[in-house]
Amino acid sequence: NEAAIDIVMNPAKNHLILDTLNSWTLNPLMRTLNHVHYTFRKRISHTADSQNQRHRMTPASKIMLSKTHTENPDYIMPSIIAKNVKACEIYMQTMHMLWDAKNKLIALGVKPEFAVYLLPNAVSIRMTESGSLLHFMHKWRMRTCFNAQMEIYDASMDELTQVRNIHPNLTKYIGPPCLTRHFGGIKGNGREGPCPEGVRWCGISVWLGFPKVRRPF
Repeated sequence: NEAAIDIVMNPAKNHLILDTLNSWTLNPLMRTLNHVHYTFRKRISHTADSQNQRHRMTPASKIMLSKTHTENPDYIMPSIIAKNVKACEIYMQTMHMLWDAKNKLIALGVKPEFAVYLLPNAVSIRMTESGSLLHFMHKWRMRTCFNAQMEIYDASMDELTQVRNIHPNLTKYIGPPCLTRHFGGIKGNGREGPCPEGVRWCGISVWLGFPKVRRPF
């Protein structure tokens, strides 16, 4: 029931959520979150995938790039580049150049498993990722922070939004560290408030408006 969920998920009642050592898996109360599972299918860049791999408790399965590479460019364009016409033009030209080079190598008889090394970090990676709420909660806490790499931040916000729509009672306290600490009663010092980053504070009082607060950078 809602009272039981609140005992587990509310940082004001469960101070283990504030633990920076992530000892959640050792606590009988927190281990109940292992019974809630989610699966996401997504398309991200190789760069974002390198960030995503660090969350080994929410593993993903991916199709081998050597088997699924495309003749035409299939890549992710960073939003900051998309906003600049000249940068966008150079970026797209570079993508076409790299794909053409990869295609020529394969036409010359080079095995795809070697030729795809020419593809950039922007190449699209498609995956299916599954995990328990216990471990997704840790991932979302780290990756919904404004200091997170932009693409994995966007993917994590999208995942959290989907789960919020289905299980609002489970997710109302989930967000970046400053939000969790705010709900846990930590006020902090100075302008940074409950943000644990100190001088690396993003400069925005995210905890007061999450998830509606807009990331400006």
